[in-house]
Amino acid sequence: MNPVLNALLYQGVWLASVAGAGAGYWWTGLPMLALLAAWQLRVSHWPRADIALLACAMLLGFLIDSALVLGGWLRFATPLPFAGLAPAWIVVLWAGFALTVNHSLAFLKCRFLLAVLFGAVGGPLAYFGAARGFGAVQFEAPVVEALLVLAAAWALATPMLLGLSTRLVAREGVPA
Repeated sequence: MNPVLNALLYQGVWLASVAGAGAGYWWTGLPMLALLAAWQLRVSHWPRADIALLACAMLLGFLIDSALVLGGWLRFATPLPFAGLAPAWIVVLWAGFALTVNHSLAFLKCRFLLAVLFGAVGGPLAYFGAARGFGAVQFEAPVVEALLVLAAAWALATPMLLGLSTRLVAREGVPA
């Protein structure tokens, strides 16, 4: 496993997804996600844990981002399949993020406060970059308010996914 390559491939998923969404293409992150998933699942010591975490993260991300849309904090570009919910391209990002949790972000597993901080800072920065750099998301509420809500959501989601990944890896019976 190569955590640097894992992180770089995830950044490719992020860039392809947000640049594509900003240009009106919902699907552009899918080829990069397929590349990340194919490589990561092939080299992973815990492929079943990675797949289960991916599914959970996609659901969690859909719920969080849909709540942000319904709450009036965000509006996503290329809102497919439904304008009032999280779009497919943002769910692709959550799937890609899940594939980093057991690998390039594994150092956060035993560091709860660092994981909270990482989520509280990194999550909003990613949305801010997607908004300002690519027009993939718009802040419907005042920007500071939307960023604070994103910080809270990611401060909860990041350690939650890390904890879940620890349990899933333990179920595979292969040492972490």
